[in-house]
Amino acid sequence: MDIKRIGAGPRMSQAVVHGDTVYVAGTVADKAAGGSVGDQTREILAILDGVLAKAGTDKTKILSASIWLTDIATFAEMNAVWDAWVAPGHTPARATVEARLAAAPYRVEIACVAAK
Repeated sequence: MDIKRIGAGPRMSQAVVHGDTVYVAGTVADKAAGGSVGDQTREILAILDGVLAKAGTDKTKILSASIWLTDIATFAEMNAVWDAWVAPGHTPARATVEARLAAAPYRVEIACVAAK
């Protein structure tokens, strides 16, 4: 079975497609870095839409999502954006945890696995 890498770099790929499964790496907001959790979440979800499209799928086929917040007190703020984005009837399995991220301006990181 072929493996297709999307946005492959020296350290990681933005996504990897194996068979009918798409693995999307942890994604952070570049333009909204340092901004609110809501703004960062909106940018990340737009990036995910683009990556999933390049892989031949979309948000209705997300199987699972992992979300990291630097402050769990921002959970409701992130959820407000997530809830407006996620397709009704197509909610994935999801986990959200508080964690330190790679750089201080990042307040949210999201990774997901989707079917094609």
